[in-house]
Amino acid sequence: MARIIPGIFKHSRCRNSVYPQSDVRRYPVPDESVFWTQTYADYQPPVHESPVLQGKEWADLDVDDPSFGAQWNELDGKVNRVSFVGTYEIRDSCPVNPFGRTGIRGRGILGRWGPNHAADPVVTRWKLDEAGTPVLHPASGKRVLQMCAIERLDCGEWAIPGGMVDAGEKVSATLRREFLEETMDNDAGEMAGEVERFFAAGTEIYKGYVDDPRNTDCAWMETVAVNFHDEEGSVVGRFPLHAGDDAAKVRWMDVGEEVKLYASHSNIVKRVVDMLEAHW
Repeated sequence: MARIIPGIFKHSRCRNSVYPQSDVRRYPVPDESVFWTQTYADYQPPVHESPVLQGKEWADLDVDDPSFGAQWNELDGKVNRVSFVGTYEIRDSCPVNPFGRTGIRGRGILGRWGPNHAADPVVTRWKLDEAGTPVLHPASGKRVLQMCAIERLDCGEWAIPGGMVDAGEKVSATLRREFLEETMDNDAGEMAGEVERFFAAGTEIYKGYVDDPRNTDCAWMETVAVNFHDEEGSVVGRFPLHAGDDAAKVRWMDVGEEVKLYASHSNIVKRVVDMLEAHW
């Protein structure tokens, strides 16, 4: 997944659909009208703010609230309002999605106006046969990679076990926390020390915008994705996985072109495959 660039990349998962966890239908946005530089005189998106945001510590106040004085495009106290993409525009007191129209205004179910930062740990191992030898795919002759994947409770799609970066939290802490919460139900047990060391050394594979179904004209997802590869299968590769938090199921999944994942996750995993020269 090359660097996603505003004005070139056209998001698709946040257009022409019903907004997640609601019955609000997005205003139609055809391909030729995605970018703000393209005229769309009839554009009249509905405003949607999920009731779940009310009174939550992790959510911003309404932009019209007199006590809400956000410092856009910078570190605002402990809240990071800096976009990985660059400086975003403020229009009518609201941040503007740098990738264009989504067919809906407001925040939807996202807590922050502007960028909402997540962290995605792509935890991988090689698929082994009963003798402990890496399995080669018959078509490509390359080793088959497995990733730790969760089935999301909110939509039923398989995904990287990631999550939101808490205010003031280091991304490295988020990566480890989210993996343990969603795949081990926070139980590292006697392997706690090994887990700490494993998550201390990862390879960053993507940092930027996510084509996420929750995105709106005023709020959007961005992520830092880091690969943690268990080359020998001796650390997380032997974890007893059990779903927790936002996961319905969790399993080691064979990676390949046919695998369909949530949001931009397939593109992120493909970067890991290329880096490790695995089968796709």
